[in-house]
Amino acid sequence: MNIVLINPPNCGRSIPEEEFGITSLKMIFRGEPLALEVLAGNLVGHEVRIVDLKAEPDGFAKLLAEGTCPDIVGFTAVTCEANTVIKLAGEIKKRFVGKSPVVVVGGHHASCDPVYFNRDGFDYVVVGLGKLTFRLLVDALTEGREPSAIPGVVRVRPGDVFTPSVRKYDFADLVDHLPPRYDLVEAHRDKYVMSGVGGKVGFVATAFGCTHCCSFCSIPSMTGGRYLSHSVEAIIRDMRLLGDIPLIRFVDANTFGDPAIAKVLAERILELGIEKKIVADVRADTVVADPALMRLWHEAGLAAVVIGFEEIDDSRLRLMNKRSSLQKNIAALQILAEIGIRVIGDFIISPDYGHEDFERLSRFIDSSSIALPIPSILTPIPGTALYRRLHKELVITDLDYYTFSNAVLPTNLATQEFYTLYSDLMKQLHHHIQKS
Repeated sequence: MNIVLINPPNCGRSIPEEEFGITSLKMIFRGEPLALEVLAGNLVGHEVRIVDLKAEPDGFAKLLAEGTCPDIVGFTAVTCEANTVIKLAGEIKKRFVGKSPVVVVGGHHASCDPVYFNRDGFDYVVVGLGKLTFRLLVDALTEGREPSAIPGVVRVRPGDVFTPSVRKYDFADLVDHLPPRYDLVEAHRDKYVMSGVGGKVGFVATAFGCTHCCSFCSIPSMTGGRYLSHSVEAIIRDMRLLGDIPLIRFVDANTFGDPAIAKVLAERILELGIEKKIVADVRADTVVADPALMRLWHEAGLAAVVIGFEEIDDSRLRLMNKRSSLQKNIAALQILAEIGIRVIGDFIISPDYGHEDFERLSRFIDSSSIALPIPSILTPIPGTALYRRLHKELVITDLDYYTFSNAVLPTNLATQEFYTLYSDLMKQLHHHIQKS
């Protein structure tokens, strides 16, 4: 089969830019499309290519201009990309009318809100982890079998009842023995950078899912709430496949969700003499519970960690089901500073923030050892617990605005004032970064 996997372009809309001329808040993503590289890794025996529209904006036009019709076109999408992918799927169907390819959509939004894609332009939705499921779908189509019986695959029938089957995931879903197809995006490798950390970067998946279930997070939907770790040898293999790329970003929700595996992995990196700078996600409570693990990882190359601090108020943290505290966040910062690991800190700005809240967060960050603070705006993603709690309060339902830099819930302050304070905070943080 001729299979084309498409990573959507940088998209989404910005209220601060459209209404108030504030251009400093638009999110731009520059990472490689690891999800598609992973899918491609399990499509041995098929002709596969990746069209990364973030790295190659005119790639879709080139695809449409080709005379050869693909057999299967697969899209991935986060929430703010959903509408763009719907448009692209429609254009695919129009361009190749008569011999239309099978169009499949998966990824985060398809897993959180699969019904959203039950519309013309698509043939199947893949819900949850797709490396094994997508291969089973391709096999069924190749053999002329109906794929709807495959767990996690849903046939699109606009207007009809759309009920995804309940998935149960295990280690087999990782197809651990087959690596990502990094070679399919080699032409764009110089464009994949991690600004503020170390430039050119390669992505490696160490695990999928999460050990926790924060109310705002869509990641548990990908694995049915399970946390699944790749084998140590598979992770080492993928690191080596990235060749001389100096910086490795472990792309998962919680690299240290299984401390025993994390310890063995760090020891193996040291044993093999792999010299890479590494960036990984870790929870503050993990750092506090096991500083020795962080010291070991620093020896193995861990240069920076991403920590979702989210808030500096315990009552707000409880509302998010974060299962952490301000005290643990502060303790984690102290431990990491002593070890020499830089911290990228994620914070969530609630739309009900007032002047004092912005000032309090600004003071906290400015007095901390956080090297790269990243504040985003609280956004209830469809399918999450936060969405179920707050969906009736939404003032914006157009998913183009679900970029984490727009307030889709009512703001306590006047809208322009809220965005001005948010923009001022971002500018201050830029100075903080330069100073650190």
